[in-house]
Amino acid sequence: MTLFTLLLVLIAERLFKLGEHWQLDHRLETLFRRVNAWSMFKTLLMTALAMLVTFLILRALLGLFFNVPLLVAWILIGLLCIGAGKVRLHYHAYLKAAARNDSHAHAAMASELTLIHGVPPGCDEREFLRELQNALLWINFRYYLAPMFWFIVGGPWGPVLLVGYAFLRGWQSWLARYHTPNERQQSGIDAILHVLDWVPVRLAGVVYALLGHGEKALPAWFASLGDRHTSQYQVLTSLAQYSLAREPHMDKVETPKAAVSMAKKTSLVLVVVVALLTIYGTLI
Repeated sequence: MTLFTLLLVLIAERLFKLGEHWQLDHRLETLFRRVNAWSMFKTLLMTALAMLVTFLILRALLGLFFNVPLLVAWILIGLLCIGAGKVRLHYHAYLKAAARNDSHAHAAMASELTLIHGVPPGCDEREFLRELQNALLWINFRYYLAPMFWFIVGGPWGPVLLVGYAFLRGWQSWLARYHTPNERQQSGIDAILHVLDWVPVRLAGVVYALLGHGEKALPAWFASLGDRHTSQYQVLTSLAQYSLAREPHMDKVETPKAAVSMAKKTSLVLVVVVALLTIYGTLI
């Protein structure tokens, strides 16, 4: 059921998930507005409650009407949690603005795409485009690769882990957009996601390494296995940049397109791996 649901979710996401309507992050904003104190305990408590509600819903639907309502619930949860939604609109708006040399519009869209990690001040055009590539690679990881990983490893309760991860992702984005770095640090969200992202980042990283210059990327990937301190963002993007080394880094349109194309290949590899594991009976 995992592969079947995942394929349906990805197809539906590509066909009509083009805004905030089917995005869990957007649906949670009403809750996030009411939070006026920040701590790691509160972050974990809110996440646990979201996962508990999801577990209870799935438990209540288990066995009803040949599990058809349960399948529908899996698909709806997957659609809410997997996919970039509005962020994809920002990406297409950036491409249009860059193609017509609208510097103000394309800078505004670039700031939306680099919301979480930002761009170092004083960087030149080449460095800026590389950072934009990294941001797009991270968006693909945050909204596709990591959610699919937790959905798959969760087995029969994959949607529960998926909701928990999407909740943390949405909370981090909310804090980055509307609150200070100090408040974000107090929430503990970055530390929590650093731990949760460790395994999926290494799995995505090995795909990037194999797709690119393996003779350089693979030693870096093996070194990352013992690295507990470097941010997962830096680990993933540094490995991906080995694959993008031969791509253009001075074109405002083609540079981000190269990163998105590479990210799509990695997502496809993950789906193929899931299909093979399902065929051989490793996954249900």
